[in-house]
Amino acid sequence: MKRVFLVFSLLLYSAALFGQNLRVAVAANLQGVIKVLANDFKEKTGIEIEPIAGSSGNLATQIKNGAPFDVFLSADISFPEGLFTEGFATKAPEVYAYGSLVIVSTQDIGFENWERLLLTPGINKIAIANPKIAPYGKAAEEALTKKGIWTDIQTKIVQGESIAQVNTYILTGVADVGFSTQSLIKDAEGKTKLYWKLIDSQIYTPIKQGIVIMKATRQTANAEKFYRYILSADAKKILKAYGYGV
Repeated sequence: MKRVFLVFSLLLYSAALFGQNLRVAVAANLQGVIKVLANDFKEKTGIEIEPIAGSSGNLATQIKNGAPFDVFLSADISFPEGLFTEGFATKAPEVYAYGSLVIVSTQDIGFENWERLLLTPGINKIAIANPKIAPYGKAAEEALTKKGIWTDIQTKIVQGESIAQVNTYILTGVADVGFSTQSLIKDAEGKTKLYWKLIDSQIYTPIKQGIVIMKATRQTANAEKFYRYILSADAKKILKAYGYGV
């Protein structure tokens, strides 16, 4: 009986391990598109992913502190590169998409000369993600600095810990305008009318979004499948529909 019980217990443990979802640390800018990617990946492989979203910097810190993620989809390349250098990733990151920075509002206020607009008394709050931990916040800071108005608008800035928080500020009207990712426009389709303009990509460092597999994963085979899927033509087609360069 003891032997039967032991075998039964081992079978239950193996089944539980086999059926465990793939835990994917996901940059906040991917919150909308990751649902579509996850459904497509599950249809193709039968593997279900569990996305955990946050700013790329915070997610990288959690990984260093032992968070049990299998794969990391960052909003930039530097955080996954750092994880690889410090021994947390199986190999150097690959770029799976290029992000686009936009200025956006729920108000039709005109963005032809957006840098001048931000200096006017009619704009009281400007939402930007924390540049230290959120790549899109860093890109916004670079763009505003290049335009020569970063210092002038400091009193107007409402800072979010991630692009997801910035999006909430924009959509709820907490901020008059905000700097976000083009995927927000796709996410808001049919729900919220948005007015927006692409920021010239020449005035900020290209947003190369990188993917890495974590060395601590216990699901190496499934993690590899997801990694290959994200770099596949099918995934790139979905990402492109959400405004990412592929």
